[in-house]
Amino acid sequence: MQMGQVSWDPTSVPTFWINHASRLLMRRFEQRLRPFGLSMAYLHVALTVQEHGPLQQKDLLRFIHVEQPTMAALLKRMERDRLITRKPDSKDARAQLVMLTSRANSALVNAKDVMAEVVDEALAGVPEPERASLVKTLRLVVRNLSDDPSS
Repeated sequence: MQMGQVSWDPTSVPTFWINHASRLLMRRFEQRLRPFGLSMAYLHVALTVQEHGPLQQKDLLRFIHVEQPTMAALLKRMERDRLITRKPDSKDARAQLVMLTSRANSALVNAKDVMAEVVDEALAGVPEPERASLVKTLRLVVRNLSDDPSS
């Protein structure tokens, strides 16, 4: 080792494990959602519309925190896959409301169960107090790194 260089093992820092766990979780979620015609990207939109009812695209942007072109492409794919429909907004003639189809609503019932199963699988052996502590810590990490202080 040259002078001035410090040996650094990336596996010794929590951020390595956060990233690794995130990639594994995303892969598992995607695998388990695929049979229902969903993806993690679709799921966020679908759950938001399910919770809040029909929304304009601009409202979805506010809830989901993605750029407009990304949301436009995502909604186009979801419409192609018959998960959403759009109808004119009676309050704003220039806007359309995004609504879930019956296909999406049916898929969400299964998706929620699958998501819970994956979470249980990932956290098997982790006691509830440690799970709560993990959530609290990860929320702090997100707040520390977020441009949006309300995150």
